[in-house]
Amino acid sequence: MKKIKIKEVIIVEGRDDVTAVKRVVDGHVIPLNGYSGLTKQSLSKLEKISKTSDLILFTDPDYAGKKIRDLIRKHIPNIKHAFISRKNAEKKGNIGVENASDTAILSALENIISEGDNNTDNTVPTFTKEDLILNGLMSGEGSKEKRVKLGDYLKIGYYNAKQLLNALNSFNISREAFDEAIRKIDDK
Repeated sequence: MKKIKIKEVIIVEGRDDVTAVKRVVDGHVIPLNGYSGLTKQSLSKLEKISKTSDLILFTDPDYAGKKIRDLIRKHIPNIKHAFISRKNAEKKGNIGVENASDTAILSALENIISEGDNNTDNTVPTFTKEDLILNGLMSGEGSKEKRVKLGDYLKIGYYNAKQLLNALNSFNISREAFDEAIRKIDDK
């Protein structure tokens, strides 16, 4: 497989993730050394790098990965995001980018999400709790599975209902993309 050239600096959780990403990417990849590696010093280093280079955050689709993502988002709001689904990152019960196939890693890096507001009125969120309720994403039988499928389809990962609402409004997810994803999920 030919490696793709990526100009952004890719931030991953650990050394094994670096190895996996480097199999398919020609670019700079920096490991954080897990959640415990996120110190004031390492965040300061990332903030400094972000002033001269675009960053892509590519964490594991698990609780620790979400905590890392949330913390870095607060410090570097313009960071780009790559997501991989749990099913593509799991091997023998272990979940991580290092377990993903080359194809899954490439797909995640080809579907980068940037944070921002996709509407012109910054005071009105695009998505509301009502959108989640009307589409069976809030609660009830099958809502979690539907959120998993939605996260995979939109390439933003899995979120509980409250987190999903925040993610939809934080990332550049358009109403059209959301509606199309719901239609495809409901058709299956």
